[in-house]
Amino acid sequence: MLKFTTNASDFTVELHDNEAPESSANFLRYVDDGHYDGTIFHRVIPGFMIQGGGFNSDMEQRDTRPPIRNEATNGLGNLRGALAIARTHDVHSATAQFFINLVDNDFLNHKPGDYGYAVFGRVTSGMDVIDAIAAVPTTRRRGHSGVPIDEVVIISITRESAA
Repeated sequence: MLKFTTNASDFTVELHDNEAPESSANFLRYVDDGHYDGTIFHRVIPGFMIQGGGFNSDMEQRDTRPPIRNEATNGLGNLRGALAIARTHDVHSATAQFFINLVDNDFLNHKPGDYGYAVFGRVTSGMDVIDAIAAVPTTRRRGHSGVPIDEVVIISITRESAA
């Protein structure tokens, strides 16, 4: 289990390392390196998702490792509370950014003609925190829309032992 400590409050996530081994291992490497510490949720779209993991408070993108293979064929759906890879239009372009689904987003799932976005975890506690983040006022900043006016900062992500 992973504990996300943010300036909005804390929430926990469980990774699906059996169904999405490459995505989970990639995320944990970034966690262990402290990559996410001080990053912000830079894209908040109510009724859709919140996205983070790539930018600091100055909207400067953090350096990343090479992209990983998209595991969207793993059978996991982009349901409310699911943690998924963020990527560009290139199917296999995911690096450090992730998003949390606020609702069931079936259109993001793998299907013929649309590779989809790989789910690799789920929120296990603190969905109320996610919903609160989704409700913050946003603006456009440095070419990005949906940026919270008052930053929502990921202070740290830590591995927690299962109780």
